[in-house]
Amino acid sequence: MSLTATAHSVPGTLRTEVVIDDRHHLLTDEPVSLGGEGLGPAPHELLPAALAACISTTLVRYAQTKDWDLGEVTVDVDYDHHSTPRRFEIAVGLTAELDEEQLARLRKVAAACPLRRSIEAGFEFEERLARHELVS
Repeated sequence: MSLTATAHSVPGTLRTEVVIDDRHHLLTDEPVSLGGEGLGPAPHELLPAALAACISTTLVRYAQTKDWDLGEVTVDVDYDHHSTPRRFEIAVGLTAELDEEQLARLRKVAAACPLRRSIEAGFEFEERLARHELVS
């Protein structure tokens, strides 16, 4: 099963309307300092946001299968997009009282979130660029 995202530029702006799997819509924009209007996250800001959400969701889903109460889960991702290689620093916080065995298991679960596994495995790109006629 593949996932699709389609981006449509908003003419005259740096905004882009993105449709994910024909169901979800979001808007990206560049900050004012780069000529945008700052009306949404910049595209590169979505990567650490997606990673934080993936880790949080993966932990909560796993805890549900074990009937563990994690309390409030927070995941902070600091993404250095200027370094080579790129670098993520991830801090997970849980408010529940958990023993060391549970914490050790949750560390492994967090490291196994599907997005992190994809990033670690690497990507292959196939691109095509074509001219489309505008439909009136």
